[in-house]
Amino acid sequence: MEDAIRKVIEHEAQAIKNIPVTDSFSKAIEFIYSKVHRQNGKLVVSGMGKAGQIAANIATTFSSTGTPAVFLHPSDSQHGDLGVVQNNDILLLISNSGKTREIIELVELAGNLHPNLPLIVISGNPDGILARKADVFINTGNPQEVCPLGLTPTTSTTVMTVIGDALVVSMINKIGFTAGDYAKRHHGGYLGDKSRAQAAATPQPSPREGG
Repeated sequence: MEDAIRKVIEHEAQAIKNIPVTDSFSKAIEFIYSKVHRQNGKLVVSGMGKAGQIAANIATTFSSTGTPAVFLHPSDSQHGDLGVVQNNDILLLISNSGKTREIIELVELAGNLHPNLPLIVISGNPDGILARKADVFINTGNPQEVCPLGLTPTTSTTVMTVIGDALVVSMINKIGFTAGDYAKRHHGGYLGDKSRAQAAATPQPSPREGG
């Protein structure tokens, strides 16, 4: 059992190391920065199934670190929730296959509501329809799933999470987000206490976000 677990960890660690690091990351950050921090829009993140759970986590992590973001369920978007999308927003869509029907439909519906919304796609399929529609395509490296059936989203969702973390950390650095800024958004719990203590220990004026 222990050997099997080590192999799972090694497999996923290697998949993370194999994520193609290209200028698509910096292009995505510039798009998000322009729309959210310059034009007062927000980041709208979406995905279906397991990828949707990763998308929701990415959205909340962006929001807690100074970049307003929301998760939009692609199915619910067809029943009125699409109204959350505004003209200055930017879409970040996650689909391992790059051809998830509900996500493709979301792109079409959002485009009908607000033409020319910028589109960032995280996917393992550079030849998929979503990659072709994207303004920025971030390739996961299309790792083989560690699931013995080769079916369950496992390794693919791991690399999606890491890509999301890379984008979040890059944006934190770009906007000069501080512990004091964090404390204003995260009052409760251990992290609220820790961020306030950290801000108090290193008092300094908070930089203007987006500046």
